[in-house]
Amino acid sequence: MSNRPNSAQEKLVTPEVDANPPAVPSTPAPESPTPQVEVPGRHYSRFEIWLHRITVLMFVFVCAAVGVLLVILPWRPEWTDNYLLHGSPWLQQFLGSGFVRGVCSGLGLLDIWIGFWEAIHYHEGHYE
Repeated sequence: MSNRPNSAQEKLVTPEVDANPPAVPSTPAPESPTPQVEVPGRHYSRFEIWLHRITVLMFVFVCAAVGVLLVILPWRPEWTDNYLLHGSPWLQQFLGSGFVRGVCSGLGLLDIWIGFWEAIHYHEGHYE
């Protein structure tokens, strides 16, 4: 037997590939904007901390006040007997239905819950 390949094997041999392909000019990829992430060790100034405290306090107050109004007001007579609704009896009847009153009271309870949840989960940064 000879070590020489036959003609069928010679046809299957792949041509040599150049080890150094020509350089193709590459265009730089556009940089994507990186989101600003809060650094965990950042120290806040006293002004920023007080501003955050007042903002949270106002948010809790507004949520509680609007929530209490939405829980109580739909069940008062002023809800349907007011000057704005005298011109449209169908709207007065719709707002007077138990379903709409219940939905408004439920939204009020949800609003109170959101305000107090925000107050309970409040935390502040470190002083400088």
